[in-house]
Amino acid sequence: MSIFIKELVKNKLKQINSDELLFYGRQYGFSISRQQAQQISKYLKQNSLDPFKLKDREKMFQELAHITDINTAKEARNLLDEIIRSYGLQHLFE
Repeated sequence: MSIFIKELVKNKLKQINSDELLFYGRQYGFSISRQQAQQISKYLKQNSLDPFKLKDREKMFQELAHITDINTAKEARNLLDEIIRSYGLQHLFE
């Protein structure tokens, strides 16, 4: 089951578009511009990073900080950590 969940998440990251990012940003209280959403979407489509590996997550958050700002990247990291804990998925993340 964990392989299925991992592949589902990886595929979603590869397919996410800027409108979805803007929607999720509003839903979770992030303020990003349309241009930033487009840059994030492009980055996720062009890079084959594994969000379940710490090294790859760090790279993604560094790029997010570069595209947006350090506070947005920290908030996103905190949100991801909260979601992982709330759903009991710590075992999937290295």
